[in-house]
Amino acid sequence: MEHRHLGRSGLKVSEIAYGNWVTHGSQVEQEAAEACVAAALDEGITTFDTADVYAMTKAESILGQALHGVRRESVEICTKVFWPTGSGANDRGLSRKHIMESVHASLRRLQTDYIDLYQAHRYDHETPLEETLRAFDDLVRQGKVLYVGVSEWRAEEIQAALKIADQTGLDRIVSNQPQYNMIWRVIESEVIPLAAREGIGQIVWSPIAQGVLTGKYLPGAAPPAGSRATDERGSGFVTRYLTEEILARVQRLKPVAEQAGLTLAQLAVAWTLQNPAVSAAIIGATRPGQVRENARAAGVRLDQEVLKQVDAILGDQIVSDPEFTTSPRTRP
Repeated sequence: MEHRHLGRSGLKVSEIAYGNWVTHGSQVEQEAAEACVAAALDEGITTFDTADVYAMTKAESILGQALHGVRRESVEICTKVFWPTGSGANDRGLSRKHIMESVHASLRRLQTDYIDLYQAHRYDHETPLEETLRAFDDLVRQGKVLYVGVSEWRAEEIQAALKIADQTGLDRIVSNQPQYNMIWRVIESEVIPLAAREGIGQIVWSPIAQGVLTGKYLPGAAPPAGSRATDERGSGFVTRYLTEEILARVQRLKPVAEQAGLTLAQLAVAWTLQNPAVSAAIIGATRPGQVRENARAAGVRLDQEVLKQVDAILGDQIVSDPEFTTSPRTRP
């Protein structure tokens, strides 16, 4: 497993990170989750990503238990705040109140004294940005959070946060967590150029397009039982990829992967890591074997011919328009 700096910060993260959205507390329970985390650790993965809203807080608790007893200094624990975790008017968003209450709840569930990377899970249009940044800065100064990041923010939103931080001396954003894969390349036009200038690393989610880039979804066939497409918690994200055209083109990627000595999933993960703006790619799993397979993408260097073949096969199915963003009403 190789490690990369998170943007221009001093923090190093494993280039394959393990995430537990739609798995821990939802698709799999404690024993299976612990087996997946153990497999991740065995493969050299040190970066673990979760959020308070995943499985309505259960995912954090399960991850905390799975990492219990692991040398704390040896792992990087990342979590997020924004989405509702209760029924109260202040149980959501990026207000100082919600951030402060949420971070303490996350620390308890994760069984740790500090969070390595605390991320704003979406942009909050109802809270002054300076209020959010000051709350994050206070947590850094208190030692409860080491670094601050965001998830699925637009380039102009990130730029606004950086401007406030630079003008006021508040702690700066070091990372963004966007969706990014061979098909979904929205961040390439605006977010990545900004991030490259400002030293912000990308920790990308869905590198295998919710499982579509594994090749398991076949044109003209029903989704496999137990797959993301049949799970209401994740089906909203995978549906956009389940067109006959996309599925047919993914099947044409199989010889490209075989020629490179990779599975389709490994090719997909390795592809995201070829982008120098990407610090880590998040993989999820319901079985240890999936962790081990996808972790094999670490350290892979794809030659230009492979990259050209991928682009040629996917062609006009590649989504790169920044107007196509993750809806603010959806997650992870």
